[in-house]
Amino acid sequence: MKYEKSCGALTFRGADGKRSVLVIRHRHGGHWAFPKGHVEPGETELETAARETREETGVGVRFVDGFRETTRYSPARGVEKDVVYFVAEYTDGELRPQPAEVAEARFVPVAAARRMLTFDADRRLLALAEAFLAAH
Repeated sequence: MKYEKSCGALTFRGADGKRSVLVIRHRHGGHWAFPKGHVEPGETELETAARETREETGVGVRFVDGFRETTRYSPARGVEKDVVYFVAEYTDGELRPQPAEVAEARFVPVAAARRMLTFDADRRLLALAEAFLAAH
């Protein structure tokens, strides 16, 4: 069994009633999800999540301490993958999807994101992140 690890961020902007979250539509497969990518040698999980968010969408982030959730799935036969997600706040930059991997990148209201996300695991992550932010 081959093992892979990626890290990503659920990036929010705005306040409670008007909070939006950053979602991307992958060029290959067309699914809606959150920015993420493989950990490079020597990187921390947070460094990976920040780098991948910037590379895939053009925006910078600041992480909110206390949220770290992992999803596990099998992207191919004989491969097991963990993806570690963090909650982040948008800090700077303009949305600029990475042409090779990302067809679209958008900040959308959280309710719209729930409907757009392709996978149940991502909807679960969004619910956990919303509950976390409501408590902080």
